[in-house]
Amino acid sequence: MMHPGSSYMALVREAVEELARRKLRTALTLLGMVFGVGAIVAMLAVGEGSRREALKLVEQLGLHNVILQAKPAVSEDEMRDRRARSLGLTSADARAALAVVPDAQSVSVSKAIKVSEMRGPLVAAKAQAFAVSVDYADHASLVVEHGRWFSAEDAETLAPVCVIGARLAKQLFGKQEVVGGKIKLNHVWLEVIGVLKARDLGRDQFEGVSLGVDDERLYMPWESASERLRFEPIEDELDQITVKLSPDAAPSASAKVLEQLIRQRHNGVEDSTLVVPAGLYRQNQQTQRIFTLVMSSVAAVSLLVGGIGIMNIMLANILERRREIGLKRALGARRKDLIQQFLAEALVIAVLGAL
Repeated sequence: MMHPGSSYMALVREAVEELARRKLRTALTLLGMVFGVGAIVAMLAVGEGSRREALKLVEQLGLHNVILQAKPAVSEDEMRDRRARSLGLTSADARAALAVVPDAQSVSVSKAIKVSEMRGPLVAAKAQAFAVSVDYADHASLVVEHGRWFSAEDAETLAPVCVIGARLAKQLFGKQEVVGGKIKLNHVWLEVIGVLKARDLGRDQFEGVSLGVDDERLYMPWESASERLRFEPIEDELDQITVKLSPDAAPSASAKVLEQLIRQRHNGVEDSTLVVPAGLYRQNQQTQRIFTLVMSSVAAVSLLVGGIGIMNIMLANILERRREIGLKRALGARRKDLIQQFLAEALVIAVLGAL
């Protein structure tokens, strides 16, 4: 008695031989399956790739962060009107946020520095500079490749130190040793204590929120910058406050508390913008799911067309092979045997097309 597995293999072998006799027809039928399955695989790949890219972009903002950004004034008169009722974002706001916001683990601050001159041992550079607190690197997912990040001691002693991006380091120092080198920022000389690991995000915005290019930035301790550099009295003391939450916290609930706190401290003046990276990520994924659903529907239609193509070729095969079918029936083949033979041919086409 023939083993069932052997009979199935014989069916498949016979199906392959039969399809090989009609190479052109089989190849054209395979194309339908190739495009149908390929379209579905492509849509799944695009969806997963988009999800990973969004996650990579939002990691710079911090998936467990809640961010307050100072809102720029349209004119000097508007800024003066704000200052009459609110001091803008301040370090006191940062301390209050850490004390009041539920599940807050740490807080960092950032202030953009107006650069009139930035010069290294080789050339001058046009780059951005920021005064940031010690925890900023952790909140912004910055990785130091050479040297180190600021320490609490650097902040307390107002050390004239800085950490720079990889591209800026190459521009200012070339092939020279960077860590330990000197950079002149405006009228202040700073010692480079670290160089950030290069990272290419591909774009500088995510859901309308600026990400910045860390490779071309200089960072120095906020405490040191506030003492050594000049800031306009009418400006916000801080441009950004970032509150890092515990991993199991609900960012939306913490964001509401922070929003109410700042509204009370600023007398209802809307001089800041609240950004919740986790919410931006969910918004991005919701949009992506709709796109994937629409494109998957188109891909499914392509696959359906490929299936109809297989049905048509099998129908043509049956009509052309009526004499063969009749002869096999006369020799004792059962209806079930003939059905299995043609199903095996259809299965071989489908599997080859999918592969």
